[in-house]
Amino acid sequence: MIHIAGLSKTYRVGFWMKPKLALQKIDLTVSEGEIFGFIGPNGAGKSTTIKILTGLLRTSEGIVEVMGKSPMDPASRASLGYLPEHPYFYDYLTGYELLRFFGSLSGLRGKLLEERIEWSLELLHANHDWIHRRLRTYSKGMMQRVGLAQAILAKPRLLILDEPMSGLDPLGRRDVRDAIQSLNRDGCTIFYSSHVLSDVESISHRVAMIVDGRIVQQGTVDEVTGGENAFYRVRISHGTLNLDTLKGVRLLGHPQEYLCEGPAPRDALIRACLDAGFGVEHIENDKPSLEEVLTREVAKEGLNG
Repeated sequence: MIHIAGLSKTYRVGFWMKPKLALQKIDLTVSEGEIFGFIGPNGAGKSTTIKILTGLLRTSEGIVEVMGKSPMDPASRASLGYLPEHPYFYDYLTGYELLRFFGSLSGLRGKLLEERIEWSLELLHANHDWIHRRLRTYSKGMMQRVGLAQAILAKPRLLILDEPMSGLDPLGRRDVRDAIQSLNRDGCTIFYSSHVLSDVESISHRVAMIVDGRIVQQGTVDEVTGGENAFYRVRISHGTLNLDTLKGVRLLGHPQEYLCEGPAPRDALIRACLDAGFGVEHIENDKPSLEEVLTREVAKEGLNG
């Protein structure tokens, strides 16, 4: 769905128009059917990359393809939904009027348009009385829901979202997470940026981490966080296990606490507990979070984030 090879972007800034390198030789691929998280500190290049993918900016160097076409080709946007980080909508319209307007721009008409509006509002739990109020009265969270609703009206094959959870309370974030996963189950590929790394960790099939214009980590969440090599602390209810048959498992200080050196030893320990009739009371994963990995990568670059 998305193919980026050797992408660089240079801006001219200041009175003397000095070149500033915003993106440096980025390589990135998003396959059909993925939920792909794009993360990094402020100013790292996330929004610049997204604007290039949507045809709002030109590349300085490299290859960029969206659904097999150049982002500068209008045909690349025929099956694309997009929500920018700071959308601007006509604030004298109501939310419902805005969705009618954007739906008509997508070629939807009549009963189909009304059905799609109701579907998108229900998916985002935005089918409330406030949808008929003027946008100038909306909170940030309300505006974010309407913005996402307009992005999915045409049921795009590819959905690109720049900070879709910005300004949302915990319930709003949950609704957006659920909507993203529902759309993905229906065949939509989602590429999104976010600073809410716990949400990225919970729903993304793969992630890419960008710092100072360069991709520094890329892969599944387990690959980026080292989860495939993570240690697990397991506490059982009672009894003692025979560790001679459990490779990669060792006893900790307490007779009912064990350390498992990876997922396979953890699973073997759980099976042994079930066979022996012991209960598993607690499992703790010692792998780092995405936030910890990002903090480490930012520190390597000597940046403040």
